[in-house]
Amino acid sequence: MANKNLVKHLNTYLSDLHVLYTKLHNFHWNVEGRSFYQLHATLEGLYDNVAEELDAVAERILMIGERPLAKMADYLENSKIKEVESKSIKGDEIAKSVLKDFEYIMQTLKEGIEIAEENDDPVTADMLTGSLAQYEKSAWMLRAYLAE
Repeated sequence: MANKNLVKHLNTYLSDLHVLYTKLHNFHWNVEGRSFYQLHATLEGLYDNVAEELDAVAERILMIGERPLAKMADYLENSKIKEVESKSIKGDEIAKSVLKDFEYIMQTLKEGIEIAEENDDPVTADMLTGSLAQYEKSAWMLRAYLAE
């Protein structure tokens, strides 16, 4: 049986990913302004990556003998990432919001890696490490986008 602390962390992470996925779609649909073309395409790539990660995390929870959360109400209750309204939004505001969420995700991933290692689960640690590398690269690109 899997460690309850690890499963709880993974389910919280799964919840964060679901809310992030929806938020990225919202931004993709509602971006306006000079950076529309660039961000519209970039956001699509980001939410596609999150969709793949959602599946990997849920399947990992199943592989370690537990059940992933699967209700929107649970995701909203457990996620630290917050939804945003559907409205026109400019590129810099999007980049700042996504960067803030990615910084939170990176911290969550580091904590998850630590928990997985403490529980002698190198597969989960490796999965989370791969995700961390992706978010670090995306955060670097967002910081470059926001540089003046």
